[in-house]
Amino acid sequence: MSRPRPVRRPTEQAAIRAACRSPRCLPPVPALMAALLVANERADREGVQLAARRVVRASEPEVGEQ
Repeated sequence: MSRPRPVRRPTEQAAIRAACRSPRCLPPVPALMAALLVANERADREGVQLAARRVVRASEPEVGEQ
């Protein structure tokens, strides 16, 4: 009997490169601020951190845009 061929799987680096090729649009800042307020009201620390980081990413200019 012949041995089965191994199944090729993408590596982590290949997955990261593929993700970098596709644009990731962020929601508008007012929607992110509303999510931040809701997370804060519910005492969701992870939600607060996630929303706050996304607000910063959405409000910062891209590298080289200044």
